[in-house]
Amino acid sequence: MSSQDLKLIKKVKDAIEQVRPYLQADGGNIDFIELTDDNVVKVELLGACSTCPMGMMTLKQGVEETVKKAVPEIKSVEAVNFNF
Repeated sequence: MSSQDLKLIKKVKDAIEQVRPYLQADGGNIDFIELTDDNVVKVELLGACSTCPMGMMTLKQGVEETVKKAVPEIKSVEAVNFNF
């Protein structure tokens, strides 16, 4: 893994930390899983977020927007667990 990749991952994780308290306030959480070669962030939604009917909207309009704003190189954020 290159130092550029490590820098991107750090920025992504920092952005996720900005969103985490909002998810935790509703009984959920989020874990960073990986950054793919094509700059797609894989995350796992946990707790209430993993089964919430609004999970996809939270993922795209909350998490993805926050991550892409902080790290413009990111193409998208995808959940690895699709229970919603």
